[in-house]
Amino acid sequence: MKTIKTFLLMSVMTFILMAIGNALGGRQGTIIALLFAGVGNFISYWYSDKLVLKMYKATPVSTNSDVYKLVQGLTKRANLPMPKVYRINSSQPNAFATGRNPENAAVAVTTGLLNILDDNELSGVIAHELGHVKHRDILIGTVAATFAGAIAFLANMAKWAAIFGGRDDDRENPIALIGVAIFAPIAAMLVQMAISRTREYKADEYGAKISGNPLFLARALRKLEIGVSTNPMKVNPATENMFIISPFSSREKMAKLFSTHPATSDRIARLEEMSRG
Repeated sequence: MKTIKTFLLMSVMTFILMAIGNALGGRQGTIIALLFAGVGNFISYWYSDKLVLKMYKATPVSTNSDVYKLVQGLTKRANLPMPKVYRINSSQPNAFATGRNPENAAVAVTTGLLNILDDNELSGVIAHELGHVKHRDILIGTVAATFAGAIAFLANMAKWAAIFGGRDDDRENPIALIGVAIFAPIAAMLVQMAISRTREYKADEYGAKISGNPLFLARALRKLEIGVSTNPMKVNPATENMFIISPFSSREKMAKLFSTHPATSDRIARLEEMSRG
């Protein structure tokens, strides 16, 4: 069901892009917008592991460490290649997975996470991150970001067309163009955030299955929600969606529709329902 929802949301994003592109610049304008947005996002996708790990000064963990052995055991259970494992020196309890495919994946955990979770809870978190690796969510997120970037590019074209006028044969209403410039990027962002939330639910389900008990992850998420609010972390907003829980406190979060993550209470409720099932 989550896969179908992601497909439908991507279809909506495609429709928005094609509709705006054809209205403003025709097929050529759409292709140009996709190329501009695609190049930057492709570079980010291809080097995502190196870029993000360097950004947060992550260091490799020892192959003899408990966390490495835990990742190794869960990876075998999930029938995935062994990812690289990193530690981030931050008191905020959090974790993320990155890498362009399962063969080039990395899992990073903060020291704060290791300090507050027991082995079962940690297995739930790691299994969740392996779910992102398994489902190639970095690729899906990059495609969604490329479409959103292209829509923003076309919306910017609409703004300048409204100000200076379009082609000689254009008969667009300037007010309509301004409306496109304002609302098209918002619509694209809403779809992009919805895709991100859907992937989090899917990773939760996978993590519950691989760790062996949905309550492991549910307990971990409850602790992480409290830990994030009391331990601020300097985070690049562009990487918010990568973390298992939004690294921003509740005061910093935007409205639910613009959130990269589902409400933690909703995620916990679903996991508890899975355990009863």
